Amino acid sequence: PALMSCPQVQRALLALTIPLEMLQAVKGRMLQAMRKGLSRETHAQASVRMLPTYICSTPDGTEKGDFLVVELCQSHVRTLWVTLLGDGNQSPQVKCKIFNMPGDIIQGKGEALFDFIAQCMRQFLTDLGSPQHRLPLGFVFPFSCRQTRLDKAELISWSKGFSCSDVEGKDVVQLLQAAINKQELYHVEVVALMNDTVGTMMTCSMRGQPCEVALIAGMGTNSCFMAEGQQVEMAEETNGRMCVNTEWGCFGDDGTLSDILTPYDQCVDQESSNPGEKRFEKLVGSLYLGEIVRHVLTALATEKVLFIGSNVAVLRTKDVLKTQQVLEIIDTEEGMAKARAALDALGLRPSERDCCRMQQVCRAVVSRAAALCATGLAAILSHMCQSRELERLVVNVGVDGELYRGYTRFGEILQSVTGLLAPECTATLLPSVDGTGQGAAMATAVTSRLAAQRREVDQLLAPLRLSRADLEHVQALMRREMELGLGRHTNAKASVRMLPTYVCSTPTGTERGEFLALDLGGTNFRVLVVRIAQDGIRIASEVYVIPTAIMQGSGKALFNHIIECIMDFQLKQNLMEHVLPLGFTFSFPCQQLGLDKAVLLSWTKGFSATGCVGQDVVQLLREAAQRKQHLGLKVVAVVNDTVGTMMSCGYDDPKCEIGLIVGTGTNACYMEEMQNVGTVEGNQGRMCINTEWGAFGDNGCLDDIFTDFDRLVDKKSINAGKQRFEKLISGMYLGEIVRHILLALVEKQLLFRGKPCPKLQTRDIFQTKFLSTIEIDGLALRQVQAILQDLELQASFEDSMLVREVCQTVSTRAAQLCAAGLAAVVEKMRENRGLARLAVTVGVDGTLYKMHPHFSQHLQHTLQELAPNCTVTFLQSEDGSGKGAAL
Repeated sequence: PALMSCPQVQRALLALTIPLEMLQAVKGRMLQAMRKGLSRETHAQASVRMLPTYICSTPDGTEKGDFLVVELCQSHVRTLWVTLLGDGNQSPQVKCKIFNMPGDIIQGKGEALFDFIAQCMRQFLTDLGSPQHRLPLGFVFPFSCRQTRLDKAELISWSKGFSCSDVEGKDVVQLLQAAINKQELYHVEVVALMNDTVGTMMTCSMRGQPCEVALIAGMGTNSCFMAEGQQVEMAEETNGRMCVNTEWGCFGDDGTLSDILTPYDQCVDQESSNPGEKRFEKLVGSLYLGEIVRHVLTALATEKVLFIGSNVAVLRTKDVLKTQQVLEIIDTEEGMAKARAALDALGLRPSERDCCRMQQVCRAVVSRAAALCATGLAAILSHMCQSRELERLVVNVGVDGELYRGYTRFGEILQSVTGLLAPECTATLLPSVDGTGQGAAMATAVTSRLAAQRREVDQLLAPLRLSRADLEHVQALMRREMELGLGRHTNAKASVRMLPTYVCSTPTGTERGEFLALDLGGTNFRVLVVRIAQDGIRIASEVYVIPTAIMQGSGKALFNHIIECIMDFQLKQNLMEHVLPLGFTFSFPCQQLGLDKAVLLSWTKGFSATGCVGQDVVQLLREAAQRKQHLGLKVVAVVNDTVGTMMSCGYDDPKCEIGLIVGTGTNACYMEEMQNVGTVEGNQGRMCINTEWGAFGDNGCLDDIFTDFDRLVDKKSINAGKQRFEKLISGMYLGEIVRHILLALVEKQLLFRGKPCPKLQTRDIFQTKFLSTIEIDGLALRQVQAILQDLELQASFEDSMLVREVCQTVSTRAAQLCAAGLAAVVEKMRENRGLARLAVTVGVDGTLYKMHPHFSQHLQHTLQELAPNCTVTFLQSEDGSGKGAAL
């Protein structure tokens, strides 16, 4: 009570106490500063720098091998040899040696500093018996750096009393590697640089408890956390997550903390070696807390409420009170005795009340530091929770630094204030076991593990990554097969059949009337009535499902089902009494003998109805109509879905002379000069040719493009050896290719930690639509994990990234191969017409083209590269090939 009755002491203590509402406001400002630091546009002006560290993964327990660490500390260099056994990091073997640093080195030449570090390394290795195998080295460099890779970092600015010349703006990894080479330690390679905060996060990630945030409360203060990759705009890599070093010590350098700064803080800042800088650190870092206490005591002594009768001039001397003394005064039972001893040593002859008041001041200063650290931590946790779109974030936070270790209450305040400011987050504080040394070894080990895995993954995926030369080769082969398919005498041995369609012109826009249309191309069957008038086209349609039993049953049952669906539709549309011309889109390879006569060559897309191959499908439809006594059916045209798409888009764009389907299957058609069509009589005009390019490669010409995964998919399909090109491109097969690759990655222990995945053994379990979802830009990997979880695959963050990479590789190849085929078509059309430049439109349909987030861009970009003399416009068919059949 006597203590609190003094208004001057009360005022001082109040100034050092920040209310919860104000802490909440400071948290909001920190969040704003963090977002500013993450954005490429505002990064340069941000006080919280948010520097990418290029640490993209935490340990998974499989890390193995010997790793070196060198850690630059305040007054010494620490060297470590860490052996990891791949046992979940339960028992790392550590050898350590500390080398004291000459006092003048931290303000001397940069070269001398790095030479000294390298000499320490040499001495350490000599003591260990100089092992000669390659040794990856992790470098702990606790200063603000601009990193562009894990092993490339330019020093932004020195702090903590360091000011070596010729280092700022230079790559410190390069400086250290040069110094190591000077010592002839050519087998030692610096592979990772990190600051002490990152080292702490990695240390606390050991022994099976992942840690995604770290906080240092020591000489200086800083934090880091695993941010969503796409938010780290200053880094090129945007997949997965990346550890960001906040450099939050500079928070407030732009004036955002002016309303919580006390006169004591202003004095400390003015007397520092960097006034106006590191404002947050000067409220929190142990380098400054003793100084804040000194200024409070000086002010109270000036107001004559402390050390009455003593000469207080000594309190005006900088650094007479150390933070270590402050911590001893507040955190031990002997605090009063420690206070007395500290003040006696300064010749202040304190009373018991002086000691008591000093203890209160020390507690207020350190408690405020803990509360501000908690505010920064709460901002990080809330940011993580929001960016991951979680209702609740559960996370481990690694903590280190002399304040945290030296004052138990610091951790308690940190935990409770964080809980109040970020109630949506549950954070468990993990004290760092071995400072940052083991963490640096861990980061180096993770880097080495990921590099080895990357080499294996690249090796596995290399056959699917096609070069420009590969694609030009495919384009040339397609062109050759097209020529063979058009020739009267070579058609029979061509894998690209080049079937005449008897469609000899595209729409002019003058077409009028009412038409029925059927569209059979997959598991769904569509019936339409199309009314073409001067003011446009009106369509009414209905979709009917074809059950698998009918798809794979008898031909009679299939065509009976089709007629039943047509009758149902006509009944609903009041068209039973009308005899309308009917266009039939039949999306399977047919030998067309006229516009209304098409002999089925083979089923594709999962159909295998008996008694149809070799038959005229229009005749099969007419016979089914007779069986069902539906006599008003007048089939005038049978077209492939590709042709239907071209006609449909041709109505809107007269330049549309190519049709492309990339959906369950794939195919293309185009307008060919009649003089080149050797399989049909006549030389005048043009005819649409249905390439049936899905079968391209069935003669073995694409064998060198086929991978083991493609061979597995082909072997297990219902038409092994057929539709080989289609099996590289279309929606029916891409999911299966991905599934086989994932199984191979699991077998090589590169995915799901090599654990068996029974559900992944199931054919068609990985659907092509998953590729479209997984590859959406900005889709959080958490959502990828959810997709995999539905398949009973427990995917880590790294697993999700790898699955996404596999999907991207498979879909990109599909788009590139499709482009190579299309390049052959447009170049042929250009040469046919003797043009230096061809401008043409491609009417395109199909779920893969329409639904996949990147397929169309990859296709268009590759086509531009392979056919630079053609200007190709893509027009999506809105009403499918049914409208095209009517046209």
